[in-house]
Amino acid sequence: MSNATTQHGEDRAFKGKVTLFAIAAAVGGFLFGFDSSVINGAVDAIKGEFGLSEAASGFAVASALIGCAFGAYFAGRLADRFGRTRIMFWAAVLFFISSIGSAFAFATWDLVIWRLVGGLGIGTASVIAPAYISEVSPKAIRGRLASFQQLAITLGIFAALLSDQLFAVTAGSASAEVWGLPAWRWMFLVGVVPSVVYGILAITLPESPRYLLTKGRSDDAREVMGKIVPRDTVNTSLEEIQDGIKKEANEKKGSIRGNRFGLQPIVWVGIILAVLQQFVGINVIFYYSTTLWQAVGFKESDSFLISTITSIVNVAVTFIAIFSVDKLGRKPLLSAGSAGMFVSLLMVAISFSQATIVNGSPSLPGAWGIIALIFANLFVVSFGATWGPLMWVLLGEMFPNRIRATALGVGSAANWIANFVVTITFPVLSGFNLTVTYGIYALFALLSFFFVLAKIPETKGRSLEEMGITAEGDTVSAKA
Repeated sequence: MSNATTQHGEDRAFKGKVTLFAIAAAVGGFLFGFDSSVINGAVDAIKGEFGLSEAASGFAVASALIGCAFGAYFAGRLADRFGRTRIMFWAAVLFFISSIGSAFAFATWDLVIWRLVGGLGIGTASVIAPAYISEVSPKAIRGRLASFQQLAITLGIFAALLSDQLFAVTAGSASAEVWGLPAWRWMFLVGVVPSVVYGILAITLPESPRYLLTKGRSDDAREVMGKIVPRDTVNTSLEEIQDGIKKEANEKKGSIRGNRFGLQPIVWVGIILAVLQQFVGINVIFYYSTTLWQAVGFKESDSFLISTITSIVNVAVTFIAIFSVDKLGRKPLLSAGSAGMFVSLLMVAISFSQATIVNGSPSLPGAWGIIALIFANLFVVSFGATWGPLMWVLLGEMFPNRIRATALGVGSAANWIANFVVTITFPVLSGFNLTVTYGIYALFALLSFFFVLAKIPETKGRSLEEMGITAEGDTVSAKA
């Protein structure tokens, strides 16, 4: 066997091992997706159980997102202090507690508290997973592996909607009892399973070699690096990381602060990227889709089925990003996604402009209901193949090493706050006018197109150390 063949086989073995690490870390994304959508099938039952108004139910749905924002904001700092894998474990513990507490909530305030606790865990996991994956991945496949975060999110969404549907169908409705509890309580209780799996995986993952080197644990870093790169490149890889750490130590201290409205320009780019990903309204589809499709004429059982099909589409199209992001690059995919989202949302808005009000709810005549359904799913396709995964890819790699975890935390917190704003305002906006609501989301999709062209750096094919992303004036550029 030739040396070239041996080297190729060794490279494949190491890439396979790193892929397994990335999959394990991305289970945090599964919790993210599960928590985001498990409320979908339960929201109407919760409204009936606790007698909530539209505004109150909107807050109950969105309350977890407040915890997510706080968890994301502090996760980077905690990960820099205590390590990536240890913080992953505590994120799993928080979600475990939340799943049980939410399932046995006895009042609205009680449910909100447990949702907040779960949000802290989900927000934390949403930061640590992409940071960890980007730090252990070879540059040639970093985009693909970082996309696993979004794939896990979509699988979590699918699992939540599927389990919601199974419990609702088994019981007869989300409010009816099955096995001694209302179905909606079982919907929350299922979250115990992925939280336990994530906790176990977290304590078995090796720590990030970059984190270990920043703590002076060079022997531990060498041991971990020996698991993720070929033996003859361990020293080179460690030296490259160490040189980057020394260079950063001699430069500005690892702070995200800057002269542009208090933050470095690259951090603002990350924040706007994260906000736009939510302001196109994607989570309306997953938080309120069951209620939405009932409003346009589908039965509850059909609405659950449509929501589940939509989540399957979301999972499938994520593979487009996984297999193309390292070949086509980040900017082309994001630009195409923005264009697709704009057209799809505009058509949904036009569809709802044809609605008539029947018994206080909008009803779409003729083929307009099908048109709305088709373009809502095309919107999911456009988002799931591009903006869904690529925002997490970019947040994990676009920042300088010295501020990566902290800046990623700020960007993720902005994403969760934007998610909260969209979630809590949708019931009110949709009650006012669904055409205006989806028109607003279409406008943000259009803005995202021009933002990508003007501000997003291309990070394909660069190591985290050589990327050297800088901000000069108003322009963010990636040094070759």
